[in-house]
Amino acid sequence: MKYMTRTILVAGMLVLSPLLGHAADYEHPGYEHAPDRSEGGIGKFYMGREISGVMGHQAADWLERPQRTHEEMPDEVVANMNLRPDDVVADIGAGTGYFAFRIAEQVPEGRVLATDIQPEMLAIMEERIEEEAVRNVETVLGAIDDPALPENAVDVVLMVDAYHEFSHPWEMMKGVVDSLKPGGRVILIEYRGEDPSVPIRPLHKMTEVQVVREMSVFDLHWDDTLDFLPWQHMFIFSKP
Repeated sequence: MKYMTRTILVAGMLVLSPLLGHAADYEHPGYEHAPDRSEGGIGKFYMGREISGVMGHQAADWLERPQRTHEEMPDEVVANMNLRPDDVVADIGAGTGYFAFRIAEQVPEGRVLATDIQPEMLAIMEERIEEEAVRNVETVLGAIDDPALPENAVDVVLMVDAYHEFSHPWEMMKGVVDSLKPGGRVILIEYRGEDPSVPIRPLHKMTEVQVVREMSVFDLHWDDTLDFLPWQHMFIFSKP
């Protein structure tokens, strides 16, 4: 088990953590812009990382592709979230609800806040909610700089292959941290940036070093990195 203190060493890189406090108190590292963006990028950089473009709702079918069950092992991911029946879980960048509906089965006394910035994605989920009479999934229209979550109300926040696409990662994580209860957890799934054999464009992958560095801005505890998935890291952080 790995825990973050004021300073941690990750793969030879020194990562500094700011003082504890409300997320609004944390210093913004700032953004940089380049005149020429990389292929698939937006030309905007955060802590040395170029931010990827967003996958649009036109690719919704890809999110439900049959091979995703063995490429990303969603049931195993949800099992490793160690959810309690009454947890409130936010799925940010929920898309078609691929994970949200699986999570809903594990929190029958809780609820899932399925958040996305694309109304078309929310419409897909809402149709399924109505057809299947799902009572504990709520759709939430977020913004590019605000996950639109209630403060101090969420037990677990999940982001699956979504964080690297946030055009305003600091603002989004500020909203995430403020939404978490004390001891609440942030779980990120990202394609392994250290592994050139992972068949994903570079800007859609993140290294462990980079993820830990960016999460340290809000002094989240780095609890663990699970690497049981074929191509992805499963990062687990917690709020003090």
